[in-house]
Amino acid sequence: MKADQKVEAAPSGGGSKKLIIIILAVVLVLGAAGGGAAWFFLHGKGDAAEEEAPAKNKHKNAKKAKAGPPEYVPVDPFTVNLQPGDNGADQYLQIAFTLEVGGLEEKENVKNNMAKVRSRMLLLLSSKRAVDINTPDGKVQLAKEIIAQLKEPFEDRGAPQDIEDVLFTSFIIQ
Repeated sequence: MKADQKVEAAPSGGGSKKLIIIILAVVLVLGAAGGGAAWFFLHGKGDAAEEEAPAKNKHKNAKKAKAGPPEYVPVDPFTVNLQPGDNGADQYLQIAFTLEVGGLEEKENVKNNMAKVRSRMLLLLSSKRAVDINTPDGKVQLAKEIIAQLKEPFEDRGAPQDIEDVLFTSFIIQ
């Protein structure tokens, strides 16, 4: 009888090993299928978003690429006639500033279009009155207006410039 017990124990032990191996194989196949599906859906959505808005992603990628030190473009000083004040006297603004731009490519673009930069600034500044720009708040507002003017594309239907900040280096009202 002892021999019969051993014979019966051996087949049931081998069957449970096969069952464990089959379960492990099924778990591995399901895990691989789940991982593959997750990769497909996650990468599929990223590719679709890039196709839908390539310009938006390009701008984001440009921001990421700008991880280095900031790039600056100095603008030579110039003098502008301001709008007459309340007393009707002529007033002048002598100004120099530096532009913080979004990278080397943008720096070259601004340098190559410096004549347009200066023209836009002359038109903007000559429309101002001294009382509007001689306070700190007035200077901050002026910096925002300069950024808005210079972000406008230099070319018809061109891409806007990436102007980050305006840093005044000289500001004299007379």
